[in-house]
Amino acid sequence: MIAFGIAGLSLLIWMGLSGSGFWRTDINDVHARQAEPAIWPSVVAIVPARDEADVVTRSIGSLAAQDYAGSFSILLVDDNSSDGTADAARSVGSDRLEILSGQPLAAGWTGKLWAVSQGIAAAGTPHYLWLTDADIEHEPDTLRTLVAIGEAGDRRLVSFMARLRCENLAERALIPAFVWFFQLLYPFGRVNRPGRTAGAAGGCVLVRRDALEAAGGITAIRDALIDDCTLGNLIKRQGPIWLGLTNRSRSIRPYDTAAPIAAMIARSAYAQLDYSPLKLVGTVLGLALVYFAPPVLALFGDGAARWLGLAAWILMAASFQPMLAFYRRSPLWGLALPGIAAFYAGCTILSAWQHKQGRGGMWKGRAQAALGK
Repeated sequence: MIAFGIAGLSLLIWMGLSGSGFWRTDINDVHARQAEPAIWPSVVAIVPARDEADVVTRSIGSLAAQDYAGSFSILLVDDNSSDGTADAARSVGSDRLEILSGQPLAAGWTGKLWAVSQGIAAAGTPHYLWLTDADIEHEPDTLRTLVAIGEAGDRRLVSFMARLRCENLAERALIPAFVWFFQLLYPFGRVNRPGRTAGAAGGCVLVRRDALEAAGGITAIRDALIDDCTLGNLIKRQGPIWLGLTNRSRSIRPYDTAAPIAAMIARSAYAQLDYSPLKLVGTVLGLALVYFAPPVLALFGDGAARWLGLAAWILMAASFQPMLAFYRRSPLWGLALPGIAAFYAGCTILSAWQHKQGRGGMWKGRAQAALGK
């Protein structure tokens, strides 16, 4: 009777999730592409960079090659790098590029946002600020597409979920699910409609400078670990925003094993739960019900519980198919989603443990989650 109840509840949850459409991959820059504006507004790209010498040449080179008719310049903020990041960026030789030497990290700020704030202060008064990471490479028409979407809908923020690398076994197993789980937490359709749901993807964010200033500036989110979605929430109070998938912007950072992927997830997973032990326990129990119970019951249950568990597992795998197709991965990875979810659950527990050890939000040698938490 207990197994039947668990299986039935899990199936009901997956019926609701499947019907919500969070898994859609047609919310993207191709479908959203708009007619080009008559006048191209001014844009300054802000690129925070800390120890990114291995990737920054490609990312800055792609920014310098943007086919944009309006005023466009690039500010790279070298955040106290020790590997020659600034020299690597300078080797691109673009007259669009200016390099700033970042100041030591100020109290109360995360490292990335402190670097971004310095770039914004030096940017002057462009119409748009393009916040992008040093490990993201863009197609030449990326900025034109961002601006066209922004101008057509009078949007205060436009963000592309950059296509992540998905080449080796660890990336093929874990990266599509990273974007899929992000969609589950921040459904793009709901983000793009009026309402409270807001989000952004930090690798590629175009934001109107006046909207950011009206919202209190970057200072208003200075200690946020999940800075992209916090920024999206801040700006949506000022007006419409848009978030979608893209192939135009791509992450060029390799994840050779599961370990760096785990580190990426653990950096902010506990922050997503507001550093709450109660929410952590609830999340782990919820993951067990939603992801682990269906295959266990399908394989080892009997009677109606087995069939209900199998139906939930099939719905789970089916909802993963559009993202697997987007990343050109085998549909069979859908059956492995319970195991992938177990990895993400472990990363969430790791995130909480690191926070307890005073190493929360660890990134680029900085433990940042301790800020006021």
